[in-house]
Amino acid sequence: MPSKTVFVTIAGRANAGKSSLLNELVGEKIAMVSDKPQTTRTKITGILTKGDIQYVFMDTPGIQKAKNKLGEHMNKTVRDSITGIDCIIYVFDCTKKINEGDMMMIRAFSDSGENVILVLSKTDLVKDKSVVAERIAEFSQLYDFAAVVPTSIPRHEGIEELMGEVTAFAQDGPHYFPDDSVTDQPERVIMAEIIREKLLLLMYDEVPHGVAVGIESLNESVTTAGEDILNIDAVIYCEKDSHKGMIIGKGGSMLKNAGRLAREELESFFRIKVNLKLWVKVKEDWRNREGLIRNFGLSNDGK
Repeated sequence: MPSKTVFVTIAGRANAGKSSLLNELVGEKIAMVSDKPQTTRTKITGILTKGDIQYVFMDTPGIQKAKNKLGEHMNKTVRDSITGIDCIIYVFDCTKKINEGDMMMIRAFSDSGENVILVLSKTDLVKDKSVVAERIAEFSQLYDFAAVVPTSIPRHEGIEELMGEVTAFAQDGPHYFPDDSVTDQPERVIMAEIIREKLLLLMYDEVPHGVAVGIESLNESVTTAGEDILNIDAVIYCEKDSHKGMIIGKGGSMLKNAGRLAREELESFFRIKVNLKLWVKVKEDWRNREGLIRNFGLSNDGK
């Protein structure tokens, strides 16, 4: 039986549920999840191989009004990811109303002529189900979607139907990744994102938006008890001295809590004991500095 592959871009507004959907489709947590904007900053690839078909899902940053160079890079990542693929999953939070960001994407779809599946997310949060029907009717007037699928990640609803719709766009061709792969993300990127996610979880307001994480050193060793251990040294970069104090917290409490939560997830993901050391440094206005954006792996220009 010939092998097939389908490349799928997951797009939508910030906080629409794109990363949660990616994790659900792949069956592993590979994208960080938060209710804060700018949680996803770069394109994240999730891979699922079922039988002869390999599904390659690309999660993109949320559509937003760019306020700095990082935001410009994020929006360009979205625009570059919706052409030359087999289909697009456009995720829309059905508790919201259609806005200019959605209209911008609809215009882009019309220009490219790509196959688009509309996914209405968070249906479990809608008490009046007629709202879902209203959103479907509104979107149907704007674009000829290949399919419309209401979903609820907490209830695992709509996922099988969505997979069936995506499968229809699979093309004959080789599998581009090993069949047991779940992502093409480098280990260091996964580690950094897990740490940043915990800061997003614990902190509020503007501080998390100005945080980046770099893995400074990574090596394996053996404990005195003969147990393998992964040693990770990571630096959390922020934009202001006041933010540094908030990240560290009183008596180091915030940094300790973030480190504990990150270590637990790192051990679960990599299935090895982890020794995690964290430092905090200030890089003023790094989100507007192209060199630092590239250093943190957040540039989409390949440089």
